[in-house]
Amino acid sequence: MSLRHALLGLLADRTASGYDLLKLFDSSLANVWPATQSQIYAELNKLADGGLIKVVAEGPRGRKQYALTEEGLTELRRWLTETEPQPNVRSEVLLRVFFLGVLSREQSEAYLAGLATRFAEEENALRELERGIEWDESDLSLYGRIALEYGLRFNAMRHEWAEWAAAQVK
Repeated sequence: MSLRHALLGLLADRTASGYDLLKLFDSSLANVWPATQSQIYAELNKLADGGLIKVVAEGPRGRKQYALTEEGLTELRRWLTETEPQPNVRSEVLLRVFFLGVLSREQSEAYLAGLATRFAEEENALRELERGIEWDESDLSLYGRIALEYGLRFNAMRHEWAEWAAAQVK
C-alpha cells in the first residue's frame, strides 16, 4: 500500500484539508499505515500536481480543502482491483526471536514477556480508539471498523503467542 492510495481512499469519502487527513490517519490508518505530517502534505502536493486531487477551497493561513478527481477515483479503483497487495515478509520482532538463543533463558523469557505486555497494550489502545470513534453508516466507517477488528484480533493473537513463547522458554 502506498500513502498515495491511502489519501485517495480517504478523499473518496469526503473532502478534507491536510490537517483533517492527518487526524483521520491518527484515528484510523495509523495502525496499518502510519504517516507523518510532512509526508502527507508532500504527497498531497504530488497528487494535486498529477491531477488525482484538486483544491476545492482555500481558507485562512493557506489551509486547502482537497477533493478527489475522476482521475483519482479511477486510480484508486485500479489499485484496489488490479494490483496484488505486497505481503509483509519482514518482522524485526521475529528476527530477534530467531536469535534469542544467544541470550540467557532469563533474558529470552523477559524479552518474550515484554512482547506479551506490548501486544496487550497495543490491543488496549485499539479498544480505546474503537470506543472513541463516532461510528456512522458511511462506507469509511463500515470498512474502517472491519480494519480495526483485524488489528484487534491480530494483537490478541500476538499477545497470546508471546505468552505461549515465554512459557516455552521457561
